[in-house]
Order: sequence, then C-alpha cells, then structure tokens
Amino acid sequence: MRILVTAGPTREFLDPVRYISNSSTGYFGYMIAAEAVKRGHEVVLVSGPVAIAPPAGVKFIPVVSAIDMERAVKKHFFKTDCLIMTAAVADYRPERFSVSKIKKRGKTLNIRMRLNPDILSWAGKNKGKRKVIGFALETEHTVKNALAKMEAKKADLMFAIGMKSGAGPFGDRKISIKCLKNAGKPENVFSTKDEMARFVLDKAENG
Repeated sequence: MRILVTAGPTREFLDPVRYISNSSTGYFGYMIAAEAVKRGHEVVLVSGPVAIAPPAGVKFIPVVSAIDMERAVKKHFFKTDCLIMTAAVADYRPERFSVSKIKKRGKTLNIRMRLNPDILSWAGKNKGKRKVIGFALETEHTVKNALAKMEAKKADLMFAIGMKSGAGPFGDRKISIKCLKNAGKPENVFSTKDEMARFVLDKAENG
C-alpha cells in the first residue's frame, strides 16, 4: 500500500518568536510510519515540528503550520491508498501576523483568530476508494464526540482517545483507545503506542 501519515503539532505564529500550538510529540504517528515501512508499504510522513528523528525508509515532509500541512496532504493524497491522520492540527490561527515582536502593553492582549482548514474533512469528502483514518482526543463524552467526528468527516475509522485531567496521552506513554467503525460496537484497546501502531496498521490493511 501507499500510506500517507500525518504527525505532530502545528504552530500558528503570532509574531516572529511566539506561536500557538499543543502538546503533541509526534511519537505515535512516527511509530505508525515506522511499522508501515517494516511491512513493506510505501510511506509519506508529513510532520509538524517535533524532537524526534523520522523513521528510516519514509519520504519525510516537514511542515510548520496547518496551512503548510494542508498543502502537503493535498499534494500527496491522490497518490496514496490510505491516509492515517494522527497530527494534532490547530483548529485556529491568528488572523494577523505581526512582522515585529508584539510588545507588552497593558494587562490584557486580545488576539483575533481565524478557522484553519479541516484537512481530515477534506480528505473524507475526496477519498474515493481510499481509506481515511482519523483520531479524536476528547476530554469528555469520548465515544459520542468521536462518532460525531467520524460521521461529519466521512472517515472510515476513528480512534477515540480519552484524556483525563492532568494526564495527557503524549509521548511514549501507554494509551487507552476505542476503535470506531460505522455503527459497530467500539473496540477497546489499551497498550503501548508501539503495539497500538501495529493495531492501527492491521486495521488499515484489513479493515
């Protein structure tokens, strides 16, 4: 298979030195890409800024912002058989970028934000016979929200990740995931991210 994997966070810059981002490390997406290469698949890895090296054997495309990631995904999507979208793409970006560092003025700073493109939704609407796999990190109503996301974005599979207060599922720690497919009963999985990478690839290969 030809597999396109997205990983890591995006950074949405306010000025030359400050940005809005999230805590994604990219670890899980990199494990999926590495496992796919081991299985003999052709892999394109589009990654936001992370502190880990890309796996050997992938075509690596580094990006920074959500707009950058959208361009890279659209460039490679129609050449692939499956998109595995693990990236934590920022929902919003600052409406204006200040070319000089924003100076401290007063006790508050108001920043107007603009909605970023929804890459997973675009892929779902344009997938044809391709398989589109998404991930939903939720702090409440995990399965309900993930199911709604899967239906709205026309994904074939959605992996729902519940986040407890103060215990984000970031880095190489274990995670608890529910695998959702259409109206079927959620499949519960709790394991290391390396094991989860194998599980995700099994699903990508066999449905």
